[in-house]
Amino acid sequence: MRNFLLALSFLAPFTCAEVVVITNPSGPDAMDANQVRDLFIGRSKSLPNGQSADPIDLESGQALREEFHNKVTGRSQAQLNAFWSKQVFTGKGQPPRTLDSTAAVKAAVASTPGAIGYIDSSEVDASVKVVLTP
Repeated sequence: MRNFLLALSFLAPFTCAEVVVITNPSGPDAMDANQVRDLFIGRSKSLPNGQSADPIDLESGQALREEFHNKVTGRSQAQLNAFWSKQVFTGKGQPPRTLDSTAAVKAAVASTPGAIGYIDSSEVDASVKVVLTP
């Protein structure tokens, strides 16, 4: 029982994660879930303030990626893979670039005008702007 409680205590910080959508500080002040969804599935190419958008996704298999896509795009990992396979095959679009960690996403968004991504709310600082908490 003690081992179970110990294991649970290590998992507790990870279960409290809250995804937030971030932009470069020069980006818009707020966005709704539909605007963010459209950027991440290729329906839209620009931010509400007119800047060309550069959506940045986490690599497949990460819990925060699954949470984001379930809440914002309404698609599971399998549905996303099928969607992007079809888009690429038919020449209708390319998936957003992917990075391997939320720290890398935050750094890329902070240094790239027009960039939009998502990270855990605990990682937000002055280098990025939160535009949506889905």
